[in-house]
Amino acid sequence: MATGNYVEALDSTLQYPGLSTPSKRHWVRNNLPGTRNFCPLIRRTEKLETLIAARLDEKAKDSLGAVHPDILARAAAFLLLKDSKASYAIEGESPAYNRAERWGRAIGQAGQQKLSPQELLRLQEIVIGDKRFTKMGWRKEGGFIGVHDRVTNAPIPGHISARWQDVAALIEGLIATDNRLSESDYDPVLAATLIAFGFVFILPFEDGNGRIHRYLIHHVLAEKGFAPKGIVFPVSAVILERLDEYRRTLEAYSKPRLDLIKWEPTRRGNVEILNEPIDLYRYFDATRQAEFLYDCVRQTVKKTLPEEVAYLSRHDDMLSFIDDHFDMPDKVSENLIAFLRQGNGKLSERAREKEFQKLTGKEVEMLEQKFAKIFKV
Repeated sequence: MATGNYVEALDSTLQYPGLSTPSKRHWVRNNLPGTRNFCPLIRRTEKLETLIAARLDEKAKDSLGAVHPDILARAAAFLLLKDSKASYAIEGESPAYNRAERWGRAIGQAGQQKLSPQELLRLQEIVIGDKRFTKMGWRKEGGFIGVHDRVTNAPIPGHISARWQDVAALIEGLIATDNRLSESDYDPVLAATLIAFGFVFILPFEDGNGRIHRYLIHHVLAEKGFAPKGIVFPVSAVILERLDEYRRTLEAYSKPRLDLIKWEPTRRGNVEILNEPIDLYRYFDATRQAEFLYDCVRQTVKKTLPEEVAYLSRHDDMLSFIDDHFDMPDKVSENLIAFLRQGNGKLSERAREKEFQKLTGKEVEMLEQKFAKIFKV
């Protein structure tokens, strides 16, 4: 496509272009979203065009702008912890509260620091609680995701990580691309796709890649001003609800590339790559991943955020009702609401006989009726 005497490197009618800069030497306008060391592309599809046109960032900011600051602050704190726990749960882990809370604080700072090798290494330090059993830092050997043969211990990979010798160059390219995208008007969710999924396909660490991959979604959305200020989109919580789809989205990249990577098993049950497949990790089509991530963002904006804010508002109404009718300590009132939630609006026999045995039958009935009215159960 010509622009004056220049020709655009990327046909922007077919794929989403990045910042356009002229190369007088070649008479080409470089509108690629990335750099020579890392440049995935996303095709224009009807689905993505519709999602982009929906301006979900504006809808989120408008809907949350009317929320009382106190409720918004509490929602933000809850969503941080919820997303942290969900990110561990996706990996099949159930961390202690302090680990989840620590990672939640890191997520809350997403977008505040420029991406760099040192920043990624710092994040791994936060993610890995017990460092005795993990080799920290960039991988110094092969890597894969999959299982081992129970008899021979031979690897059966579903995904093969980039060669460890290529990790430094790939991460350098990924960071340079993030810097380039942050300076352009490239769509924030598409930018998050390129950086976050590019990272997890490279798998630069022995452990912690998945959680940092999802952190990078927060990083890019915050860096490009997509998320409302002070609010972290609980993307991991939504991904956890769509776990099978998430796995298929990752496999859509990994499975076709297994036949393109020549490898052999090592004596320690790892893989050693025999060819040079670096281009598979720096130049790939990320359309499938972009559509998945945009669906998750849409669900967050349309469902998850409004539901959380609505719950907190109803919770406060129920708490006020209890305070008006009973002289209960706050902790007991919160416990009462929790029991009613667990019973879908009904106080269990156990709760009636133990924690709230001093309540009369009429008082229990009154509380259940009010809960049903407020929470619409």
